[in-house]
Amino acid sequence: MSTFGDGLDKAVQKAFTRPAPKSAGAQMRYLVKQLKGTKAVAQLLRISQRTVERYVKDQIKKPRPDLAARLEREVKARWQPQIRARAREKAASTGGIVIDTRARLGYTAPIGSTDQDRIRHLTVALPPQYAARLFDAQQAGAGDQELREIAAEALKEVYFQDGGRRAGSLEEVRFTDIEHLEFDL
Repeated sequence: MSTFGDGLDKAVQKAFTRPAPKSAGAQMRYLVKQLKGTKAVAQLLRISQRTVERYVKDQIKKPRPDLAARLEREVKARWQPQIRARAREKAASTGGIVIDTRARLGYTAPIGSTDQDRIRHLTVALPPQYAARLFDAQQAGAGDQELREIAAEALKEVYFQDGGRRAGSLEEVRFTDIEHLEFDL
């Protein structure tokens, strides 16, 4: 489970203009249409092709909890791709992204400053270049650690250094023990 990846996905999903299908039958029909066949859906969801056909015909209505979670995740990953791309492009070019987090933040600084890590609750608007870096890294398959480093660098510039107006000698920001993390476009 990727904290940063899931947070970025949820932020983009807020831009959807229509809700994704809710019932198992509707979700299965959507996937069959997207993947052009029941065999591909069966392989994707790790179930039999006959089971997929039963869901499509509404002969089965309630999936097991693990199958329901996989089904919902796969539908949301494919739902409204153009709107998803447009929301990412807007955040990366003009809008930026807002990060709301409660985590342990600290930094490396010259001797004599109070750089002890402490729990902080921050809601910070990050500039578009950091939104672009986060989305590009996510698309490239970056792990949670790499996304965390990009977010820490963004918080260093925007929150701690205030765009270069203070704390110029700050070297590194530590972003650990995340209790809450949410992104918004």
